[in-house]
Amino acid sequence: MHGRTSELREKLRHAPEWVYLGPNKVGRGHPTYFIAEIGNNHNGDFYLAKRSIEEAAKAGAHAVKFQKRSVHDTFAKELRDKPQTKDEIKGKTYGEYREGLEFSFDDFIRLKEIADFNGVAFFATPFDLPSVDFLEKAGMPFYKIASFDVTNIPLLERVARTNKPIILSTGMATLEEVDEAVTTVLAHHANLIVLHCVSVYPSPDEHINLGAMRLLKRLYAPLPIGYSGHEQDILPTLMAIAHGATIVERHFTLSKLLPGPDHASVSIDPGSFKEMMDAAARIHVLYGKGEKELLEQERITRNKHAKSIVASIPIANGTVITETMLTCKSPGYGLRPRELSVVVGKRASHDIMADTVLRHEDIEWEPALSGVLPAREKNA
Repeated sequence: MHGRTSELREKLRHAPEWVYLGPNKVGRGHPTYFIAEIGNNHNGDFYLAKRSIEEAAKAGAHAVKFQKRSVHDTFAKELRDKPQTKDEIKGKTYGEYREGLEFSFDDFIRLKEIADFNGVAFFATPFDLPSVDFLEKAGMPFYKIASFDVTNIPLLERVARTNKPIILSTGMATLEEVDEAVTTVLAHHANLIVLHCVSVYPSPDEHINLGAMRLLKRLYAPLPIGYSGHEQDILPTLMAIAHGATIVERHFTLSKLLPGPDHASVSIDPGSFKEMMDAAARIHVLYGKGEKELLEQERITRNKHAKSIVASIPIANGTVITETMLTCKSPGYGLRPRELSVVVGKRASHDIMADTVLRHEDIEWEPALSGVLPAREKNA
């Protein structure tokens, strides 16, 4: 059994069930919020980034997400100096490759303006402390914490101190580590969204484990819970939405044929992104209000095909009606079958032909028993 600290339980008790991401309310009962993670799929090319924002907006994304690293502060020298194996991209070392993917401050401002112009939110994932300062100056409205940094408490503390909403991915982390991360953020504010995520690139079906998302919903209620997918298609994402994901993040590419590690392996193109959003909108409609009700559109079919009490033989005026005189047949606008026991023993108010649907006026209702029948339904 997963144990919860009293501190976390208390903080969750006072947490909201929705979070504002810009003008959008994210949480149970609200439409799914979609993030197109452009990430590094711009390959360090400003105009590829610009086109990606524009196409994500056309596909219907609510937000576009980038990444920000100070390469020196994110990677130790021994990793920066390793040979670069993605030889179709720039740079001989891993550090040079990473540097080639970083945009300047002015680039970030221009990209944010392009996103604003296209009606999508622009935000980023910081991977180190200087990058948080960089992004704060650039005016990020909210932040994403990558699965890599669930255990990076200093980074979580720094981002939480901005008092801006945080989206937390939980790939490659234990529940105890997620607990610590959630507790760290909630110590500063409760504008937190937790994402189920599997950090396998790409994620095969047997690892996606959508049941864990339902576990997160139970453990971290009432916080909004979402899904960050690394599969190659959209079916698992749609299943996550059907299971209540309030927010979805998917890697976004203009083409799976572009060079780079994420384009073909975990990203979806504009056509697939729009297909996913359209299907999600339909899922939202399919769930409806969650209440059982008799629709007006159903009444026509009900009145035609539901059963009513029907005279099985001719019944003369004043005759005491017995059970053998009655049967149940369609249509359904007469006295209902559950009223059989009430009708038996009453007298016919006039001659009733055989195979006739019995109505309220066909029966002599004794004054003392006038309240026995249930209230008549509209159009019954």
